[in-house]
Amino acid sequence: MKVFLSSLSSLSFWLPPLIRFICILFSAGLTYFFIGPRAGLSVALAILLFIVIQQLSYLYKLDAWLKHPGSTRLPNGWGAWTPVFSSLYRLRRDDGKNQAELSEWLARFRQAMHLLPDGVVIMDTLLCLEWCNPAAEKHLGIKLEKDQNMRVTNVVRHPDFIQYISTGDYKEPCTLALRERTLIVQIIPFENRRQILVTHDVTEAKQIEMMRRDFIANASHELRTPLTVINGFLEIASTHPELDEVTRMNHLTLMTEQGQRMQHLVDDMLTLTRLESIDYPVRSEQVDIPKLLDQILREAQALSGGKHEISLHIDGPNIHGSMEELRSAFGNLVSNAVRYTPEGGKIDLRWQIVNTADQNKAGLQFIVQDNGIGISPEHISRLTERFYRVDKSRSRETKGTGLGLAIVKHVLLRHHAALNICSQPGKGSTFSAHFPMSAKLAS
Repeated sequence: MKVFLSSLSSLSFWLPPLIRFICILFSAGLTYFFIGPRAGLSVALAILLFIVIQQLSYLYKLDAWLKHPGSTRLPNGWGAWTPVFSSLYRLRRDDGKNQAELSEWLARFRQAMHLLPDGVVIMDTLLCLEWCNPAAEKHLGIKLEKDQNMRVTNVVRHPDFIQYISTGDYKEPCTLALRERTLIVQIIPFENRRQILVTHDVTEAKQIEMMRRDFIANASHELRTPLTVINGFLEIASTHPELDEVTRMNHLTLMTEQGQRMQHLVDDMLTLTRLESIDYPVRSEQVDIPKLLDQILREAQALSGGKHEISLHIDGPNIHGSMEELRSAFGNLVSNAVRYTPEGGKIDLRWQIVNTADQNKAGLQFIVQDNGIGISPEHISRLTERFYRVDKSRSRETKGTGLGLAIVKHVLLRHHAALNICSQPGKGSTFSAHFPMSAKLAS
């Protein structure tokens, strides 16, 4: 079948010129027969000249099209030129399709590269920048428009990075501390004349790992003290059964206090874990603010034992939210004020609506203001970290777990609210929980 098709194609190519040659001979022969040999030769030469001019015309058109295939229309052929121009037309059509598919693939590739969280840099053999995605620009501080065709080592001036590239050994990645970020960088040979530089940002992963280690260390430290006290008293009780009743009761009282301290710590840790869980949605309900704050006021007065002057002012509506979570957040703010305000101090609790022209500042606020010991400015930004303490010795005296403000922060985040802290040493502190106006219940 293939041989037949090949023979047919060859025949279709040679048949037109053969027919034209036969026609020339026939025309020249007729002229020779009726007019004479000179006339027959003239007719043959004229026909051949016409054919030559026509072929030269097709060659000129083909040359013009080959020089500018996009701007010049492909000519129509006659005779033997018909399959030639038909083949060129099919090649051009297929090439157009391939170009369209390639352009679409490149567009998808670049879109995918733009969306990648990892940085991708394409370099030539001289380490000159050919292309990079936005993540690489952010990681390495380069700009494609400005730095294209420049050596990457001239743009990223980091000793470890330059040494890694200079060694030529890219089997293992390199870790860089660059632009306040931690990056894992690796070069992958791509072609004979190109290389790919990949950057992976592990800053958040390292921060999470550090937080995990700190959390375990701090939790272990917080549990060690009460466990030491309880184990010590239990050892005394087992080795000295002759202890008098008063001493024994004192030991039992101290063990009970330390056991309660551990219980509070475990409860706060479980609460914090639950608040951070995405599988634990906010239970939206109508929160009766006067009832909630009245309960918190009574708890604060009981904790104070009459040592502080505590006032409550309510000038705002009820809101949507979780009553349990807001009780925990507001209660932690108030109990902190009681613990860190000296005897005789004043604590003012306010729930108020904030009406301003700036919609970003309008909303509802729960404010806890005291005239206690205050906080130095360098500590304020870290107060909501787990187990962070301004004064560890005083924290042990106040019996706090170190997780209260972390719980407050996560509760407010779940309610689309924010915590603001203003404080000066010796002049007291103001903690305000700012809720958006959308939290307000419709009247």
